[in-house]
Amino acid sequence: MRPVARRVLLGEIGRPHGVRGLVRLHAFTEDPLTLGRYGPLSDATGARRFAVTPMPGGIGRIEGIADRDAAARLTGTKLYVERDLLPPPADPDEFLLCDLEGLLAFAEDGTALGTVRSVEEYGAGPFLVIEDAGAERLLPFTKAVVPVVDVAGGRVVIVPPAEVTVAPQDGAQDGEDAA
Repeated sequence: MRPVARRVLLGEIGRPHGVRGLVRLHAFTEDPLTLGRYGPLSDATGARRFAVTPMPGGIGRIEGIADRDAAARLTGTKLYVERDLLPPPADPDEFLLCDLEGLLAFAEDGTALGTVRSVEEYGAGPFLVIEDAGAERLLPFTKAVVPVVDVAGGRVVIVPPAEVTVAPQDGAQDGEDAA
């Protein structure tokens, strides 16, 4: 079985710009003009591919899109590239969040906690999903909880935060909020 290629979100197609098929491009790269350097980008499913030519001012041309209606149908399409096509980080301590997937997770004392199944983003910062024997644990990806990231060594060190249990307020019954 062939492993699934890891993909990195590089940008998103915005609303049409003009009547000739140009679009607004929202690049998630340091330099927005590099968006087209990695060859055709794919959508979230990986089924559709787009040859993107970024232009100054956050505008872009997509090969095969020649009118406003066709451009409008692509609004909101996220653009991905395979991880292997990106250059390695210049600093050995730098990594992309997708590089954490598949790393082994250990406690500070060396106890195996599982494997990083994925990195999820819910708006308050990234979370690591650690899976062990079918059970999963969701941990915030902070320096306090994940003090060691060793991508080359294939591991992360986890310091799980203390669990918080909130007791019901006086007058509240189980499952009800005391508002």
